[in-house]
Amino acid sequence: MGWLDRVNDQVDVLTRARALQEASRSAEAMVALDRVIRTTDDPYARADALVQRLSALLNLGRTAEYTRAIEEASKAVEDLSEPYLHGHLFGLAALAAHHQGALDRCVTHLVRASRALGAVEDPDRDTAWAWHDLAMAYSYLSFHGYALSAIERARQLGMAAGIPEETFAAPGIRLRNAVALDHNGDSDGCLRVLRDIDSDLARFLRAGGAGRIRPSSLAAYGYSAARRAALGEVPQSGPGTDAVTLLGHGGDSARARDMRQLGEVCLAIAEGRAVEAVARLDSATVARETLGAAEPARLRSLALARAGDHAAAHRADRHAFRLAAQRNDRLRDVYVDGIEARIDHEEMRREAARYEGEALTDPLTGLPNRRRLERYIAAMVQRGELGVIGVCDLDGFKAVNTRHGHHSGDLVLQRVAGVINRVMRRGDVVVRYGGDEFVVVLPGTSMEEAAEVGRRIANAVRTEDWESLVPGTPVAVSIGFAEVTGSGAALREALRDAFQLADREMLRAKSRPRAGRSVE
Repeated sequence: MGWLDRVNDQVDVLTRARALQEASRSAEAMVALDRVIRTTDDPYARADALVQRLSALLNLGRTAEYTRAIEEASKAVEDLSEPYLHGHLFGLAALAAHHQGALDRCVTHLVRASRALGAVEDPDRDTAWAWHDLAMAYSYLSFHGYALSAIERARQLGMAAGIPEETFAAPGIRLRNAVALDHNGDSDGCLRVLRDIDSDLARFLRAGGAGRIRPSSLAAYGYSAARRAALGEVPQSGPGTDAVTLLGHGGDSARARDMRQLGEVCLAIAEGRAVEAVARLDSATVARETLGAAEPARLRSLALARAGDHAAAHRADRHAFRLAAQRNDRLRDVYVDGIEARIDHEEMRREAARYEGEALTDPLTGLPNRRRLERYIAAMVQRGELGVIGVCDLDGFKAVNTRHGHHSGDLVLQRVAGVINRVMRRGDVVVRYGGDEFVVVLPGTSMEEAAEVGRRIANAVRTEDWESLVPGTPVAVSIGFAEVTGSGAALREALRDAFQLADREMLRAKSRPRAGRSVE
């Protein structure tokens, strides 16, 4: 076999290995990857194979092999200039660091992964999968807002590369977000997200996309249906789409096995078999990150309540709440922001001259900035897409800077960015426009739908725990919306008019009396 034939053969093997992992057949992928690692003399092929091998080990839950696999992959990747490989490796290394209890190292890997993938100049199918894996890492670590942003990036790149929408629907990410809401006492919010997940599955099936849904995703859809049933809301199902059938999918994925065990508990609760549900929980062994450390305790509470032992159910529910509090998303988001700001500072010092005037990202919050917003809306309108923009202005922010200083003000802006991101829908865009003003873009949205999004943003900001961050200075938000219409030569005028109208509506909202309003 000639040199070119060997290269082509290695490419084919790596492609097949990736397809096997996409189909939740990681053990088979390992065999193919080991063959490339043993035989190749191409540094890129070897690095790709070692990074894929680490992904397979994570899928299989072979924790004892993580450290050596990371060392080998890091050595293979460090001298290569391909950002995709660096980004993919950092994302996988974050998961492994979390298993080892190294939170600082874990979060640093996540930030570096995002930056490396963002630096890919010509993103392709592999880049889309790397963003998908980074989104899964964020999600397993309970960084739900970051996970939703990363999976949206994966979805956009994937569709551009011809990957069906079903592939990157990522029900597991939204599922972990849903149960986290329930762990913190918001069962209504949990059910709302679960209904959205089940609606997506029904839509994909109606469109004939059943064969394009990943096995691990089918297991997540199954758990979503089972979890709804455990909360007393039994979803409609058809042949092959009931929770039991869906939970049977997942291949050799360790996460799918965990969902299968807990899904059987949910179904036992829904069917009134509370004693069996508790017995299954006693024997279940699941990873904490699959659905959050609090999920078994929360299911135990539901089972005990179904059995009529309300005192024990209350104790179990409080235990679930304490476990959830240990992984408090708000505090951890601030931690991510802090590390990101530190890396920003280091990189800006080195690259200031090169990137001066070209940055499209707000360095404080990590959100898109005004320049990127203008480009995004222009592209949206030129494609003929309608949408709504919302101008969000903070109430009480001046008091934060006056009483606590500008450093606390920066922390509030970072926290607000995370809060707004967490309540947005898939496809929406959040921008820091300047100062304490944020802008949201809601493509394909009516004004009625925008009003509901506005209520969710206002409620999330108002109920945030500002007392622990800036005591005595509560923060709220006023929001105004306007439709964006126009094209061609009238585009600039249409954008200006929409911003002016949204700004006027925001000022009207700010002038209306409201319970709990802060006084600047």
